Amino acid sequence: MSEEFPLTEIASLPEFYHPTASPDGERVAVYWDGSGRNELHVIDAETGEIRQVSDGEVPRSARWHIQWGPDGDRVFFHRDEGGDEQNDIHAIGLDGVVEQVVGLDGQCLLQDVSDDHLLFTSDADEQMNLYRCALDGSGVEKLTAHERPVLVAVFSPDGDRVAYATNESEDLENKDTYVAAADGSNPRKLPVGDRGSEVYPASFGPEGDRLLVSDNTEDLGRCGVYDLRDDGVTWYGSGDYEEKAVEFSPDGSRFVATRTRDAGVVPVLYDADGGGRELDFPDGVASFPRFPDNVFRSSDSLVVAHATTDSRKQLYRYDLSTDDRDVLLDAEYGDIDPDSFVSAEYVTYESRDGLEIGALLYDSGERPSPALVRVHGGPHSQTQKEFDVYTQFLVNRGYTVLRPNYRGSLGRGREFKNRIHGDWGGGEQDDIAAGAEWLAARDWIDGDRIGVIGGSYGGYSAYVQLTTEPDRWATGVARVGITDLRALYDESMPHFQAVLEEQMGDPDENADLWRDRSPITHVEDMEAPILMIHGVNDPRCPVSQARCFRDALEDRGWTEGEDGDFEYEELVDEGHGSTDIDQKIRSFRLVEEYLDRRL
Repeated sequence: MSEEFPLTEIASLPEFYHPTASPDGERVAVYWDGSGRNELHVIDAETGEIRQVSDGEVPRSARWHIQWGPDGDRVFFHRDEGGDEQNDIHAIGLDGVVEQVVGLDGQCLLQDVSDDHLLFTSDADEQMNLYRCALDGSGVEKLTAHERPVLVAVFSPDGDRVAYATNESEDLENKDTYVAAADGSNPRKLPVGDRGSEVYPASFGPEGDRLLVSDNTEDLGRCGVYDLRDDGVTWYGSGDYEEKAVEFSPDGSRFVATRTRDAGVVPVLYDADGGGRELDFPDGVASFPRFPDNVFRSSDSLVVAHATTDSRKQLYRYDLSTDDRDVLLDAEYGDIDPDSFVSAEYVTYESRDGLEIGALLYDSGERPSPALVRVHGGPHSQTQKEFDVYTQFLVNRGYTVLRPNYRGSLGRGREFKNRIHGDWGGGEQDDIAAGAEWLAARDWIDGDRIGVIGGSYGGYSAYVQLTTEPDRWATGVARVGITDLRALYDESMPHFQAVLEEQMGDPDENADLWRDRSPITHVEDMEAPILMIHGVNDPRCPVSQARCFRDALEDRGWTEGEDGDFEYEELVDEGHGSTDIDQKIRSFRLVEEYLDRRL
């Protein structure tokens, strides 16, 4: 086993987020916390020189994306209060001057920028719908009035039309793509996909006559180019792997997509004639593959971030003609030896009903080794072959970590993703428990020291496991988790309520199911200790979810504290997780000290 990492140093390793090329392709805006705090930086795409633009004006947490203005003279960003996600849209000039642009009540999410308008979604009028305004924030117009949320949206190149995804059918799993005039008038649903499938717009072609879309009608996600002139669609790829469309090249001759295979993600370049190839990256995860050049230049390069399970994320300029990669932003390791990080092995095991589950296994090297099953959130998310500092920290502290992609995870098609619908707390929890059983069967694992840990839906899973599988676990850690599904629904924003209805049906018609699958219903069956961590400003899983479970434990006679039956921490000025270094340090310390005591 390698030397123990200093906690503060491992939690403070600089990270970058949301790299976004300027319209002229000469600069890349990026959130980066190399100063110790998240700040906006601009990278020269030729020299790699990086310059800090903001000085405390952008959020400490880098959850939300950024986007350049059309002239490349400022960057739009989201700002909330302490992680409450009630975002306003601000702009920061390259001189560091900040101004608020959009300040509606509720949550606002920037979708796209044209030469003279911002396109954004907002729940200012209850449900999440589509809006636009001038670049200075004036003339706000509501473009849609759907009963279910508008999810993604893009402008056409001339700004005269918009494409967006929503659902007007009775099938809650269904998502369709619409094209409308820029003022929202004359919306037309594109005849793509079967009912119940999901069709999302990605990018207009440079002439505005084609739309790049993603669709999962055939189960595995695929990419298509929809011709808006003749209403025909051309599909790309072999259909062997899950793929997602990203964007057209500036000249429209090709497009870039991502392909998922065994928890790895690789960029794929498709030509308009149907030919395609994977780009040359090691087995890992490529993210943010974007063309940095505008329509007046060639389309011979991409900006791509890439990481592996044991090497940290770097930002590259990728030459499509030579497959050479130049580093724009290098990973920093401080005084930590890069070779001391552990590579994960992709493994599979059978769940209790025989379904094959894929997972990443990180071997700590301890013999016998205590172990943690770390459950991802979502549930429609995915554990991928990328560097995860939290997992590396746990492994360095001697815990073997298994990260399963339970049913409901992305990357294996629509049928696998939708297996969880109507069954939260059911089959996917068997997948997680089966992961612990698979671990316990390894002769080098200490089967009496296996814990479950997760955040968001992973936190819900930790609560479910400890209340429904009390003999399986030595302890658990639940961060920003869910304990009472009906209370969650009642406190949620309308677009979150729509997601919960898709996942679990109507809360009144299915009240018994919602109650049975709530961990608080089974709190009396819990035996192992738990650490609960929750952000006070969390709008997705409100802190009341943790407080009510804490109160229920006390009502059954459990005591709180290091020497008690459970431990409880609330994080002030934090919402649904955080990228802030100070918060990471605090979280790492809480978990390290708790596991030292309990596992």
